[in-house]
Amino acid sequence: MRFKFIEKFKMMDEDLGTNSKKNVVSQAWTRLSQIYQSWLDKWTPYSRGRWLAAFALVAAFGVRIVTQQGWYIVTYALGIYHLNLFIAFLTPKIDPAMDFDAEETGPELPTRANEEFRPFIRRLPEFKFWYSVSKSTVIALICTFFDCFNVPVFWPILVMYFITLFCITMKRQIKHMVKYRYLPFTHGKPRYQGHEENAKLIGTPK
Repeated sequence: MRFKFIEKFKMMDEDLGTNSKKNVVSQAWTRLSQIYQSWLDKWTPYSRGRWLAAFALVAAFGVRIVTQQGWYIVTYALGIYHLNLFIAFLTPKIDPAMDFDAEETGPELPTRANEEFRPFIRRLPEFKFWYSVSKSTVIALICTFFDCFNVPVFWPILVMYFITLFCITMKRQIKHMVKYRYLPFTHGKPRYQGHEENAKLIGTPK
């Protein structure tokens, strides 16, 4: 009986030790996640600097590919992923083609001077677009240091296929923009403020 009690006590002690280790790891991971998120929050207002850093990463990846003459499959996959991100960046969050109410009543224009134009809401916000581009480029750059990802392939075929896919995709996106009359950019669009009798147009050239 005493032996069983000692064994049970040891098992309980081991369980407590395992749980304490799990708690320490979980707390450390949570702390690191909070620090990482705080740095992302600090970078949010600096869009120009963020994109310059992203372009520098893409340029470093390109230099790596050109100098090493390999990893063309990784480059092609990265290009396709960036193209999908760009299309999502240009696409509205609510697709007009799926909006049945708008299809029945038609697009509505402002009827009063104090009504403001609605801003363009993207399916993929600018910050998430930058974050995905930067993260994917870093991952692709790391892949170039492993020979298992350097699959031999005739790279001109990949280039031609990517150019063809890019042209077809952008042509379809431009047709979608023209059909539903929207622009994926809000910069320079006019805004109205004030009362109806004292309406003032802001942001338009005099």
